[in-house]
Amino acid sequence: FLFFSRFNALQFILCEDFQFHSRSIIKNISTMADGGAEQPEYLKQSSQLGNTNRPQVAILDFGSQYSHIIARRVREMHVYCELYSCLVTAEELGKHDLTAVILSGGPNSVYEEGAPHVAQGVWDLIKDRSVPVLGICYGMQELAHVFGGKVAPGLKREYGKATVSRIPGCDSPLFAGLPEEFIMWMSHGDKLHEVPTGFKRVAGTSNADFVAIENLESKMWGLQFHPEVTHSPLGRNVLKNFVVEIAKAKQDWVMTDYANEFIEEVRAKVGPTGNVIGAVSGGVDSTVAAVLMTRAIGDRFHAVLVDNGCLRKDEATKVLKRMRDDCGVNLRCVDAKDRFLGLLKGVTDPEKKRKIIGGTFIDIFQEEAKKIEAECGKCDFLLQGTLYPDVIESISYKGPSATIKTHHNVGGLPATMKLKLIEPLRELFKDEVRELGMALGIDEASVWRHPFPGPGLAIRILGEVTPERVAILQEADDIVIEELYKSGHYRMIGQAFVVLLPVKSVGVMGDGRTYENVACVRCVETTDYMTADFYHLPYEVMGTMSSRVINEVRGINRLCYDISSKPPATIEWE
Repeated sequence: FLFFSRFNALQFILCEDFQFHSRSIIKNISTMADGGAEQPEYLKQSSQLGNTNRPQVAILDFGSQYSHIIARRVREMHVYCELYSCLVTAEELGKHDLTAVILSGGPNSVYEEGAPHVAQGVWDLIKDRSVPVLGICYGMQELAHVFGGKVAPGLKREYGKATVSRIPGCDSPLFAGLPEEFIMWMSHGDKLHEVPTGFKRVAGTSNADFVAIENLESKMWGLQFHPEVTHSPLGRNVLKNFVVEIAKAKQDWVMTDYANEFIEEVRAKVGPTGNVIGAVSGGVDSTVAAVLMTRAIGDRFHAVLVDNGCLRKDEATKVLKRMRDDCGVNLRCVDAKDRFLGLLKGVTDPEKKRKIIGGTFIDIFQEEAKKIEAECGKCDFLLQGTLYPDVIESISYKGPSATIKTHHNVGGLPATMKLKLIEPLRELFKDEVRELGMALGIDEASVWRHPFPGPGLAIRILGEVTPERVAILQEADDIVIEELYKSGHYRMIGQAFVVLLPVKSVGVMGDGRTYENVACVRCVETTDYMTADFYHLPYEVMGTMSSRVINEVRGINRLCYDISSKPPATIEWE
């Protein structure tokens, strides 16, 4: 969940880890939303990874929506990479062992005033170390702008798939193994009109002569198309040619090694007697992090699960079995159902629901922390479930007009707790967390669970949250998830759930008339949860779901299916 602060708008974003995975970005921590009073300080984390010893591919982000996808593609090759703002200094970048540099795309025009550019010191660093460079879209235009080429608007803009043709006799190492013509995804209005000094043309399209350029002597390549997106079928081949064949990056980014490294590091950091506390939910992030911490320090890691009364059916019991009994995590469960539901009584506004659940969780977590310290001694460390996309959010280039966000904090926990952060998943994407979970021997069902929102079912019950409505939704949701597993669709769906609507409809059951609730099933396909398409669930599966829910769940007599995509809709309804 995403906290702006304990007293400000506590907002939850999509993640499966309710309490544990707090992704927090403070836009203004100097004043409160309702008046100017100063807020307390909150535990904070840095936004840079600081891996100065591990060789890496550095991706300089110019604000492209695809920048994080470039990073994921490089990681898929088992090559370590990090993403930086395009405005990164030579001093910062120079701390790292650079295998290659990739310049991302971006929404600006290189020739416009105020457009972002790589610092001269960075270019000097690249030259001094002879680091290979690949510019993608805006990144290629940046190469042209810096080294004497000409970039200007094209007569026609080019968006979508395009056929790229290699020039006759082209033997560029970037296109090794590719045919003479291939399909790539274009997204540009500007184009290169003259190649920069020392570069030569490698490939073009019917709309643009220079869609690929290279300078073998300086080890620089530029691409107008986007090889990182799925719409470019051979794009991965191009990226691999650059990263592995040209830059000679080592493919040694392996999750088993990562786990062993973390365990040794955390043992040294915590020491032989230190204690670590962390809130968990049973989602993949918190499960993997908790198992890692347990492997490192055993029962000196104290996990807390808070049952807020809005979890899935039997969720608390299942999490206790899975994490405590099966994985050996030192886990305690706080039954706070009555406390949460009592505070939610009569509340219909989704923002108020979030504030109540978030604020109450903080109170309970602090209460449990005091109990643990009284029993086991002082806890100096807090386990936090930051993922690499959270880090990217803090360091990506947003443009001069964007609000610059401060670094993440830890879900509104006050700095007076004086806890030091341990973030075992901080360098990982979601798919890498799953891979790490499998490497740790965590069962497949746990590793592949769908995300679950911070406020739980409270924001899937539109209107007032009552124990009765929670029970209705729990039963319906359980049936839908069960049918997705049975039909083999669960793993193909990014997220699936049921929403209970504040609407009733007339129905007929047997010889009687009913007037009961309407529910809606939501299933989406997505890889990054920033965009999503509705999942094309077969009619027969929908029919089985509808029949079971209406017949088995007292209180629902109509089931709908949500066919909206994100954008313009969101994945969750509230």
